[in-house]
Amino acid sequence: MITTLIATAWGWSEILWVALIGFCLVVLMLVLLVGVMKLFGMFFTYRRANTPAAVAEVEDEVIAAIATALKIYRGALHDKESEVLTILGIKRAYSPWNSKIHGLTQLPDRK
Repeated sequence: MITTLIATAWGWSEILWVALIGFCLVVLMLVLLVGVMKLFGMFFTYRRANTPAAVAEVEDEVIAAIATALKIYRGALHDKESEVLTILGIKRAYSPWNSKIHGLTQLPDRK
């Protein structure tokens, strides 16, 4: 079964109603999205407040030990590089690659 859309000649009143309904739907969805985000915020704030302090806090020494172990482990994974940058001098300064005059378009003669 083929569905076809029939174009009708809409007047200004129909166009304004469609625009008004569309605008109201967008505003309504934005308000609902803000409400959902606020609910998530309240839920996670409530959950964090009710978490025991012994589980939530980790000592600074433990964090430093874990960070050091990860740094040593990640450093061993990569190849050792010299980390020295060498720049060689150019023997010939002119090259078609760095010539700006060839990239310019000549203006036509005006008569």
